[in-house]
Amino acid sequence: MTWGLLAAWLVHDAEELVTMPRWLARARPRLEQRLPGIPDRIWRHLAPDQTHTAVAIGFMGCLIAAAAYDGDRTDGRSPLFQVVLAGFGAHAVPHLGSAVLTGGYTPGLVTAPTVVVPYALWASRRLNRAGVEQAKVPAAAYALLPVTIGAAHLGARAVAALRTRLQQRPVAAGVGS
Repeated sequence: MTWGLLAAWLVHDAEELVTMPRWLARARPRLEQRLPGIPDRIWRHLAPDQTHTAVAIGFMGCLIAAAAYDGDRTDGRSPLFQVVLAGFGAHAVPHLGSAVLTGGYTPGLVTAPTVVVPYALWASRRLNRAGVEQAKVPAAAYALLPVTIGAAHLGARAVAALRTRLQQRPVAAGVGS
């Protein structure tokens, strides 16, 4: 049951991986009109390319896989698994809200209500029926979801910057030939 977290996440984030960069490039002019108070420098940071998107999703995948593993190891009793499960389910709300705010499709909208929410509810009910006690987790731990997503994007930016620097580096004579 706990590995379902990873499976549901894979389906959901595959949708985001496939749609995010192209959607953002097409939607940006409309979003800038609807949200005129957002500075241009923010818009530039919100325009990841496919590599950035894939790396950020990969970083989040490491957390999801670790939580699924820990949940499996502890039969769902792991605080890490329970917090990530709750955060995964709750993160459907911003997907739905962003669709309302932007007036149309946003990446992740299809799988948020059809995969994310049903899995999170099913897994939570299953844990309750099995008598798994709710882990004692401070409410502040749930606030780490946006911090974690932000860290994944910062990590992706760092990887992209490193990649750019390495690509610009001159190759020494005789190396690689």
